[in-house]
Amino acid sequence: MSDCDCHDSANEIQERSVLWTLLAINGGMFVAEMILGIVADSTGLVADSLDMLADATVYGIALWAVGRAASAKRGAARFSGWFQIALAVGVLLDIIRRFIYGSDPDFWFMLGVGVAALIANVTCLALLAKHRKGEVHMRASWIFSKNDVIANTGVILAGALVHFTGTRWPDLAIGLLITVVVFRGGLYILKDSESQK
Repeated sequence: MSDCDCHDSANEIQERSVLWTLLAINGGMFVAEMILGIVADSTGLVADSLDMLADATVYGIALWAVGRAASAKRGAARFSGWFQIALAVGVLLDIIRRFIYGSDPDFWFMLGVGVAALIANVTCLALLAKHRKGEVHMRASWIFSKNDVIANTGVILAGALVHFTGTRWPDLAIGLLITVVVFRGGLYILKDSESQK
């Protein structure tokens, strides 16, 4: 009886289906959050929208890696890690700009968009759950989505604190926290990809 790659093919089809869905969700949320983040003058929402862009990029890279050699999957994960680190640096520069020049975040936008983003990312996390211990490109996708849920929760909390304190500091603080989470996620992905020799 000849060997069959049916299981691998079925797994690859599942991975592609999940990644296409995640790409659509995160791409749409990036556009919506970026527009509303600018309208709301919110560092937290802009940071979270760029995190959505990073995720969409990572899911696109992971889609490319499905069915390819292990070395290609490691390369895709490494690129994802470096992209996430570059994104964190970009968000940090925006936080510094807002710290110097000021901002006036709208807490209603922060709360509303934060809840919508949280729902989107919990959905992504649920879709990725069965693949979280899979190959390195899928583990990278899991890490991104898990970090997003943390960031979204922080944006909601920051929106409430902006309202109750009447200051912009909670928005700047959550932007900084998201930056740290994104940066650490990128480092973890790089470390994980290097360990898969």
